[in-house]
Amino acid sequence: MTNRLLKTIYKKIKKYDTIVIARHVGPDPDALASQIALRNIILNTFPKKKVYAVGSPASKFKYLGILDKFSEEMYDKSLLITVDIPDKARVDGVNPDRFKESIKIDHHPFVEKFCKYEWIDDTASSAAQMIMELTFNTKLVITKEAAEKLFIGVVADTNRFLFYYTTPKTLDLISTLIKKTGIDFTNLYESLYLRPFKEVKFQGYIANNMTITDNGLAYIYIKEETLKRYDVDSASAGNMVNNFNYIEEIIAWAVFSEDKNNGNIRGSIRSRGPIINKAAAMFNGGGHIYASGVRLKDEHEIEGLIEELNKSCLEYKEKNQVS
Repeated sequence: MTNRLLKTIYKKIKKYDTIVIARHVGPDPDALASQIALRNIILNTFPKKKVYAVGSPASKFKYLGILDKFSEEMYDKSLLITVDIPDKARVDGVNPDRFKESIKIDHHPFVEKFCKYEWIDDTASSAAQMIMELTFNTKLVITKEAAEKLFIGVVADTNRFLFYYTTPKTLDLISTLIKKTGIDFTNLYESLYLRPFKEVKFQGYIANNMTITDNGLAYIYIKEETLKRYDVDSASAGNMVNNFNYIEEIIAWAVFSEDKNNGNIRGSIRSRGPIINKAAAMFNGGGHIYASGVRLKDEHEIEGLIEELNKSCLEYKEKNQVS
């Protein structure tokens, strides 16, 4: 089934002269890397096509490449490819319904169908892994530049291959990527993990001010004035969530940060046991069972989500007899 779908995706890419590639709002490295790498791969294979990677820029991840400015003319007789997006509401910058045809490539659990062709693999570590699989199983031709971006996408979403959804298939595809392109992957880690000292100090603030419940849930809400004091933005706060793995007293944790630009509260949630995406879905969020995100309206919703996450932690401890 998958091979047939991959061939269909390739045929659609080959057919259309204009292709728009979109990803989710509030992009992370995997979303951007997949989007920009796919643009590069298609142009490398079909140099005469017009291929655009669109959406709001993310200055923190500018090392992954430049995005294209979207215009209304791009809707006309075009193919849309969405990457790393489970639902239409989270598509950044375009209306999927206005394209001639559309394709979804996503590694999240299914939420809704909004594209004509949908390739969903929630066993894949990342959207970047799926772009590798598409490329290696069709006549698409990868470049070294695209390979570097895809490597970063996989590393970011697996937290350096630490997470449970790092599978033998993930490692096989990474091995093929390195063999085919000869990328110097060791130097790529610097782009992803190098950070200013102010963020290290901000991480210390989070650690010192987190609340930890008796059930092992840690959480913090960071307001605009605190972000300004440490000279960081809401996205930086959310990205800190992966720095709190493997703390003995914590089995699930959430970082909420006020996002003045978008008029909401950004939440990033992680777990090393309790299922968290069900609680996130109750507040119009979602993601993987151990890694999810939300956009909340106010502090009242934070309180409601914390209550649900705390219940999930209690259920996990009781079921697994964790003290």
